[in-house]
Amino acid sequence: VYMETYGCQMNVNDTEIAWAILQKNGYGRTKDLDEADVILLVTCSVREKAEQAIWNRLRHLKALKARRQQARLPLRIGILGCMAERLKEEILHREKLVDIVAGPDAYRDLPRLLAVAESGQQAANVLLSLDETYADILPVQTSAGGTTAFVSIMRGCDNMCSYCIVPFTRGRERSRPIASILQEVRMLSDQGVKEVTLLGQNVNSFRDMSEVQFQSAAAPVLSRGFSTVYKAKPGGLRFAHLLDQVSRIDPEMRIRFTSPHPKDFPDEASVLQLIQERHNICKQLHLPAQSGSTRVLEAMRRGYTREAYLELVHHVRECIPGVSLSSDFIAGFCGEREEDHQQTVSLLREVRYNIGFLFAYSMRQKTRAYHRLQDDVPADIKKRRLEELITVFREEAARANEAMVGQSQLVLVEGPSKRSVLELCGRNDGNIKVIFPDAEIEDAAGSKALVRAQPGDYVLVKVTSASSQTLKGVLLCRTTLSRSAVCR
Repeated sequence: VYMETYGCQMNVNDTEIAWAILQKNGYGRTKDLDEADVILLVTCSVREKAEQAIWNRLRHLKALKARRQQARLPLRIGILGCMAERLKEEILHREKLVDIVAGPDAYRDLPRLLAVAESGQQAANVLLSLDETYADILPVQTSAGGTTAFVSIMRGCDNMCSYCIVPFTRGRERSRPIASILQEVRMLSDQGVKEVTLLGQNVNSFRDMSEVQFQSAAAPVLSRGFSTVYKAKPGGLRFAHLLDQVSRIDPEMRIRFTSPHPKDFPDEASVLQLIQERHNICKQLHLPAQSGSTRVLEAMRRGYTREAYLELVHHVRECIPGVSLSSDFIAGFCGEREEDHQQTVSLLREVRYNIGFLFAYSMRQKTRAYHRLQDDVPADIKKRRLEELITVFREEAARANEAMVGQSQLVLVEGPSKRSVLELCGRNDGNIKVIFPDAEIEDAAGSKALVRAQPGDYVLVKVTSASSQTLKGVLLCRTTLSRSAVCR
């Protein structure tokens, strides 16, 4: 089996789940396309561009499949994930190239689907589940010896933002039992993984209902000025409890999480308190804004105003001094006027994010926007607005990063820099890329002997220069996460 992954970190995790299932059923993995008997593409549907990449890839694979048929060496091609869920009929009927279609909740069925395909028939399963979390399947890490890993804690989403296809391709929100998450994180710790990112479409609405004694717990209260399209659900162990438990497993393992929803940081701020208190929970938050205009946010059904969002940002910065903030923005949503766009520009200036993910709006079928709104912002205006947002974001990110020049940053070494074999690359606590020379340094943790930093090591780097996306610096010493926390 040869696998390719497109789209978000959830798809990386899905690839690992699908591969764990296939491995258990006797399949081997290849990194060589020409060796493959089966090619599986794990796909994304969030934006039109992501789907276009898959159609283009299928055109390339068509020639390979034709050559194989001539040589009587059959090749099976499968589309997995969100695009399979959204476009099952079109994928199966377009050029008859695809043999297998499996939605995000159908990976357990892959061995059966492949067996059907072996007989020359097309096979599909895109049934969405109300309870599938793959809790009993430990994903097989695709990067052997990797220093970082993603751990899926929940699937699906209930927010029903008007632009978003996720509830229709990944189904309703359901959370994995905490016990199975802790088991996976312990396993990763034993393997030497030094950073885990807890993954979900809406991680901070996590709600584990598997333990009876917690099923009567009260429903959470939303932050001031936030609302939902659904009624808050009582019962279960919440995200703060999970974060507390995960952070206790290994004091030398960094914990991150993505993606939270701004509405689920309640005023008592237990999650924010934990981030502030625990040295191994990264002082970094993803706060997807999507727009700086209250009028557009209402059309998007985000459940908050510009003012409520900014109040949350100030609250977060009070609770976690020095926090690194990232966000998502959509340029040119339905009905967006020039003044709405300028409000987004001013939000970028006011908040000054360290990391940003900015895209032009593309209408998706099945969404509320598709049925109720008009995609009325011309493509050239979307493009111009997106370019303006990116320019402003970069200017402000550069200013935020320049504030770190002269400071020492704790960096988890990931490996060689892409641009030079003489340099190493890693990320600081705020998830910003840091480049530094591959040189001999002192080991602060013990003998003071000279060592070379390896992937998985923590090093102190003094920042000498900064851009909007990268910090550069000089190595000071090798250290540990716990030791650097004491030094602070």
